[in-house]
Amino acid sequence: MVNINVLETIHFEMDPVVKNLFSLNLENALSQSSHKFEFGEIQLVENPEQNSLNLFIEEKEKMTIEKWRKAGGKLSRFLRKHQIYKLFISKETALEFSQSMVPFFEGIFLGSYSFDTYKSKKQSENIDIYCPIEDRSFQNQILDVQVLSSVVNLARELGHLPANIINPPSLADLCITLAQEKNIKIKVYDEKELEQMGAGALLAVGKGSVSKPRLIILEYCPKARKDDQPVVLVGKAITFDTGGYSLKTVDGIKGMKYDKMGGVAVLGTLLAAASLNLPVNLVGIVCAAENMISDDAFRPDDIIQTLSGKTVEILSTDAEGRLVLADGLTYAQRHYKPACIVDFATLTGGIVVALGSLRAGLFSNDQKLSDQLFQSGERTSEKLWPMPLDEEYFELIKGDDADIKNAGGREAHPITGAMFLKQFIESDVPWAHLDIAGAATSSKAENYLPKGATGFGVRLMVDFLKNL
Repeated sequence: MVNINVLETIHFEMDPVVKNLFSLNLENALSQSSHKFEFGEIQLVENPEQNSLNLFIEEKEKMTIEKWRKAGGKLSRFLRKHQIYKLFISKETALEFSQSMVPFFEGIFLGSYSFDTYKSKKQSENIDIYCPIEDRSFQNQILDVQVLSSVVNLARELGHLPANIINPPSLADLCITLAQEKNIKIKVYDEKELEQMGAGALLAVGKGSVSKPRLIILEYCPKARKDDQPVVLVGKAITFDTGGYSLKTVDGIKGMKYDKMGGVAVLGTLLAAASLNLPVNLVGIVCAAENMISDDAFRPDDIIQTLSGKTVEILSTDAEGRLVLADGLTYAQRHYKPACIVDFATLTGGIVVALGSLRAGLFSNDQKLSDQLFQSGERTSEKLWPMPLDEEYFELIKGDDADIKNAGGREAHPITGAMFLKQFIESDVPWAHLDIAGAATSSKAENYLPKGATGFGVRLMVDFLKNL
C-alpha cells in the first residue's frame, strides 16, 4: 500500500520552548548591499540567540502567485538539504504577505517531495513550521493547500512506481483501498466483464500482457449534489508502454512507466475533491492496460471493434492511448449524463515538440469549457494551450478498411489523436482533451517540481471544480 503523508507539520500556536528553531526573513533581493542576491537565494545566519534564514525575493509588487510558489519550493529544498527541521514564520511576516502565504506554503509542501521509497537512506523527518497567527480563515486556507499538496505528492509517487509494482490489476486494487478511505464509490471491470461489455479497444491494447486490463469507475457525489449532472474525467493509465509490435526505440522506451499519468491525474482529482469536500458531482474513469508484446498481442493491420460499435484499423500499436480512452469516453456517455467530459492522457510526443513541458495541449468542442480550463491553468500554473480541431483533420485518419484509423502519420499527429477521440463524443456533450505528455514529467528537480512525475492536472482540476 502506497501512502504519502505531508512531511510538514503546521503549528499555529507558538511553543516558547522550541530548540533548533530557525526564523525566516523575507528580504528584497535587489536591495542595496555589497552582495546582490538572486531570487530564491537563501542566506543562513547563525546567532547565539536566534538562528535565521534570509530568503531573497523580488519587490513585493513584482511577486506573482507562481513566484511565491517557486520561493516556497526553493525554501523547502534548502531546509531538507541542510537538515533544518524547525522553521518559524513570524505573525508580522505572515500578515505583511498575507495575500501570498497560501501559494508560498503550497510551494513548501510540493517542494518537499522526492521519490526515495526504495532507497536505503531516506529523508523522512518532518519539518515543523511555526506560524502563530490566530485568523481561522488563514489557518483553513493553509490546511486546505496542505491537503491538496499531499494528494499531488501521492499522484507523483504512483507515477514513479515501476511496472513490476504497478500493473492494471494492482492499480485497481490500490484505487479500491484509496476510494474506501475517502468514501468514494468504486466499481472495477475485469477482462471477462470487459469482454461481455464489448470494450474491444481496451481489451485489444492489453491482450499482450499477463496483467489484464481494468476499467476503474470512481464516483464522488455529496448528498446535496446527487441530482446534478456530473463532471466526468477519463484518464489513460498505460502502466507500461512498449509500443507493442510498433516497438519503441531503446531511448524512447525509457520512462514509459509514466504513461499512466493521465489516469493518475483522474484518481488524484477524485481523492482531492473528497478530501476537500468539494460541492460537485464527480465521476472518474481510469482506463488501465499494459501494452506488451506476445503471441496474443494486437498487431498493425488488425481491425478492432470499440465499445461504441465503431471499428478501428490499427496502423500503429504505439497509438494505443486513444484506443483505451475511446472505450472510456463511450462508457461515460452511456452510463452518465455528463455536464462535461475532460480526458487526460500522455498521448503524443508531438505535443512535447509543439509545447515542451511548460504547457499541455487543450483540445475542445466547447469554447466555454475550453476557456474555463485555460483560466484554471493560468491560476495554478498547470498551464494549457488551445489547439485546433478543424474537421478537415479527420481526413488524415479516415479509415480505408474500417471506420477510422488509429494513426494518421507524423503530420499534425497531436491533432489527429484528439480528432480520433472526438469521434467518440456525442455532439451535444461539452468535452475537452488534455494531452499532458510534456507536462506530466520533469527532467530535473527545480523549485517545487520534482524530477520525474509532476502530478500535473490535480491542482488544475481542483481549481476548475471550485470555479464552476
